[in-house]
Amino acid sequence: MPKPGEVTRANHGILFLDELTETPRHVLDTLREPLESGTVCISRAQQQTTFPARFQLICALNPSPCGTFNGDIRSSRSTPDQILKYLSKVSGPFLDRIDLQVDVPRQPDALRDAHQQTKTAKMASQSLQEKVVAAQQRQLERQGCLNRNLSVRLLTEVAVLSDEDHEFLVSAMERLQLSHRAFHRTLRLARTIADLSGEERLRREHLLEALSYRALDNLLTQLRDL
Repeated sequence: MPKPGEVTRANHGILFLDELTETPRHVLDTLREPLESGTVCISRAQQQTTFPARFQLICALNPSPCGTFNGDIRSSRSTPDQILKYLSKVSGPFLDRIDLQVDVPRQPDALRDAHQQTKTAKMASQSLQEKVVAAQQRQLERQGCLNRNLSVRLLTEVAVLSDEDHEFLVSAMERLQLSHRAFHRTLRLARTIADLSGEERLRREHLLEALSYRALDNLLTQLRDL
């Protein structure tokens, strides 16, 4: 009998995959459909069962086999080919479905940042929650659903770009060699960033921030240029 697995146990929660490149590629690719549909279908000879699987996927991986690479090959003990082979364990279609890719600074940089943050006021959790709730309410009033549930047609209606900004985003997609899916996910993220800022009009700065969350795609582009 089919039984619920980890993706169903993580329903309405978090599925965390550490050392992402150590997970077999075919296993990662089986997550593509649940990430899109929020369900997982298990077929057996005499039975087919569908389980809920609407989870938030969080992954962590090193930038190279030796654990270090900051865009300068002198910072790593691995060659560009070795790093590309290591990162190619994560397929492009799987990577397309990850909206936020953040570069975590090395320990010395993180320690410096932590020291600087103690000198500046931090936003309280309650203030962050109020911003999120206000952004969600704005989305529900505008389109009747949250941005994550927008179809491509509705997305193009609520995230209208000027001709110049559209060309800018298309050029960025070409430079990073991203797919149509990544284009729409980046646009959806930019729309959310604007909502969090309380702005109705989508501007270039929102696109720039959304593109800044493509850290792994930027890393792969740097490697191809070496």
